Amino acid sequence: MKSTMRRLRLATAVPAAAAVIGIAALAMLVVTTVLARDKPAQAANPAAGGGLAADYNQPNAQGVTRPTNQGYANQLYATLRARNRSLRLDKLGCPGETTATLIHGGICGYSGDALYSLSADQGSQLAAALAFLRAHRGHVPLITIDIGANDLNSCLAPGKIATIDSCAAPAIKTAGENLATTLAALQAADPRATVVGMSYYIPELAYWLTGPTGREYAKGSVPLGEDLNAALAGAYATAHVPVANVFGAFKTTDFTDPLTLPGIGSVPENVLLVCTWTWACASPPAGPNEHANAAGYGVIAKAFLAALPARRR
Repeated sequence: MKSTMRRLRLATAVPAAAAVIGIAALAMLVVTTVLARDKPAQAANPAAGGGLAADYNQPNAQGVTRPTNQGYANQLYATLRARNRSLRLDKLGCPGETTATLIHGGICGYSGDALYSLSADQGSQLAAALAFLRAHRGHVPLITIDIGANDLNSCLAPGKIATIDSCAAPAIKTAGENLATTLAALQAADPRATVVGMSYYIPELAYWLTGPTGREYAKGSVPLGEDLNAALAGAYATAHVPVANVFGAFKTTDFTDPLTLPGIGSVPENVLLVCTWTWACASPPAGPNEHANAAGYGVIAKAFLAALPARRR
């Protein structure tokens, strides 16, 4: 961790225009999505989730984030339902969720097994998910979950790079511990359900476009993302949960293959993919926004599909 932090400290003056781009923002996808099987459509309620899985983070022309039906959960569901018409999709995703708020609440409102508000702070996503799983025990073939990126938001806030040494390491450790708690609870609620997690892409790669200092920041963000993904992977491995390799699908570590980004010029492939599959490089007011676009969500959905056990595909 210390070597990672030293590399990040090279970026001492991140341009303000890029400041909203943060690895933690992906935690918006701190969501758990449940596909319920063999139950009437009216009987199934939202399961659980966060930012990316919540599908609430597509900016419109005015830069206002809005719901979308093109998120990775929706696209994965469309593929699976084409093969099994008895499936239905239920989502409990909460934009901005962290591993702690997923367990304890504080951002979105939940009642029983349903999400009822994105602004009320009653109940918790985990409690709602557990209620859903108990109500449909044995009839939930798949739970997808992405959580943890938002845990680092405070560490990566503009002007706080100097504190990253003391902030990021414990935040990452706590994220892994909280994820382990969540996974244990989900598996206890329905041992037959297959749970699949995901690794995160690194939207900070978009800083590459802002000049020499931004390029150093982009390079330094990758090992930090690797540390976060490693902590999450440890929790998934302990729980025997497969992980969708989104980090790899975005070729996050590839700074060596220059390609042409329209309107910009030659950039590394990892930068091109982040700019192509997310809103991180978009001009105001739509961007910068670290969330995936429809094409990026399609890439994430394919990574989940590849990670599924053969019996669930």
